[in-house]
Amino acid sequence: MTGCDLDGLLARIRACRICADEPAGRTLPHEPRPVVWAQASARLLVAGQAPGTRVHATGVPFNDPSGERLRDWMGIDRGTFYDTSRIAIAPMGFCFPGQDGKGGDLPPRRECAPAWRAPLMAALPRIELVLAIGQYAQSWHLGVSRGETMTETVSAWRGYVCGDLDPPVLPMPHPSWRNNAWLRRNPWFETEVLPFLRGEVRRLVGGSGGR
Repeated sequence: MTGCDLDGLLARIRACRICADEPAGRTLPHEPRPVVWAQASARLLVAGQAPGTRVHATGVPFNDPSGERLRDWMGIDRGTFYDTSRIAIAPMGFCFPGQDGKGGDLPPRRECAPAWRAPLMAALPRIELVLAIGQYAQSWHLGVSRGETMTETVSAWRGYVCGDLDPPVLPMPHPSWRNNAWLRRNPWFETEVLPFLRGEVRRLVGGSGGR
């Protein structure tokens, strides 16, 4: 697929109104605003869950404290992170799904990935590593090889990045503050996974900033 083909696909994604056309009671709680950033030259894909309120308001992915932590994990600055010629950013659900009434966000809409994920991956032929952030991205990108829990999946990361997946997938927890307790219980993520992640980011992306 050429860059022009990708541009056309991104335009269709950004114009998508699948959720808006659902029956009453199943629609989004706001006007659709799909958020996806990519160029065909990107070698690294950040596959998140769905935009939050701040991302919905700005149209900028990971433009929130979770994004700050993710960039720290990757060892890069904002300029490098948002360089779409090097890094594609595509959540499993492109629109903010609304909140659950308990202070958290709802899961990504189920309509989104079946409609757009396969065409988008086909349009990004140079991707050499997928950062699958959270259970929804891991479910799609790892399929039946995903573990029963997020901890089981992330702890098996070597098998996914060194196995037969094409492209390889690095499963990661979401960088939200809600996972602070998980990070404390699993210090191996910082000591084992993050050094590998930063090395791969340097190899695929280069850039500056971070540590």
